[in-house]
Amino acid sequence: MTLNDTVLTNDGLDARATGTVLLIACGALAHEILALKRINAWDHLDLTCLPAILHNHPDRIPDAVSDAVLRHRSQYDQIFVVYADCGTGGLLEKRCRELGVQMIPGPHCYSFFEGNDTFAARDEMTAFYLTDFLVRQFEAFVIKPLGLDRHPELRDMYFGHYEKLVYQAQTDDPDLTDKAKACADRLELTFERRFTGYGQLQTELAQIGTSTGA
Repeated sequence: MTLNDTVLTNDGLDARATGTVLLIACGALAHEILALKRINAWDHLDLTCLPAILHNHPDRIPDAVSDAVLRHRSQYDQIFVVYADCGTGGLLEKRCRELGVQMIPGPHCYSFFEGNDTFAARDEMTAFYLTDFLVRQFEAFVIKPLGLDRHPELRDMYFGHYEKLVYQAQTDDPDLTDKAKACADRLELTFERRFTGYGQLQTELAQIGTSTGA
């Protein structure tokens, strides 16, 4: 199964649409959203995920989101886009306005896990961020796309201006923390772990539940 435009249940399997609200989300957030659905019994929310690798090509995100909205719009009372700006330079927000759908505010998911105000106040220009998903997929989403598996000497070109790796932990998992530390060592960065939980992601989805009377 791919995470390309499929409706997902809490166990991660494809399902027919049963809710009244569709979440169109980045595949990098699938695990976290399904966990929140399960914990809070948000059965009115359905989830469809676009490929997480789109984060490596942010110019493609607005069109991919638009296609998903148009494909599913007739099936749902409301559609909510679970992306922040994510490197689109405001184009995703503009597209969502044109489509008449809401999206999570903020520059990227690293921001809304900590909360936009908290994240902005830190003003960390030399920090490289990982979430639970990116720790698990570090090779696939960081090392291989940058060619560091074949050319480790490129490390200084990509990461020479960074000083630390910040692991924003959604779950309290010692194994993931150890993996995140190994990621920091590999990039030759100091390591910091922050337990963010689900942050503003949970807040925003809870508001959808309130607004729909769930």
